[in-house]
Amino acid sequence: MIHITRQEEFSAAHRLYREDWSDEKNINTYGKCAHENYHGHNYIVEVTLKAPVNEENGMAFNLAELKQIMRDHVIEVLDHKNLNIDVDSFMKKRIPTAENIAISIWEALIQHIPENFLFNVRLYENQRNFVDYNGG
Repeated sequence: MIHITRQEEFSAAHRLYREDWSDEKNINTYGKCAHENYHGHNYIVEVTLKAPVNEENGMAFNLAELKQIMRDHVIEVLDHKNLNIDVDSFMKKRIPTAENIAISIWEALIQHIPENFLFNVRLYENQRNFVDYNGG
């Protein structure tokens, strides 16, 4: 087995806020990220597949195909969008934390990648903060 990874970028705005909480509780929990006028990030997403190398073509998975899958089902959906407003169906009513965005990306990709190939989704919110999701 080998791991292969494709990296893409997208920019998006979001607000961390629970409607059923008071403003005070939201600010105490999420700080500046609860600001009512939203804020944005230049996200980097890395998708790692784990698969055997195909002896016929020498690849575990065609990275050009992975690039297109990521662009069609993640980047086009999220780039230059407000995650709270513009991509409700993608977020499935989740608070758009980095953790939940990574889970949503996994869910968007899993149906387009061969079974058991999707290994990890890593999402960088900035240079210092990132999350990994392995589907479970």
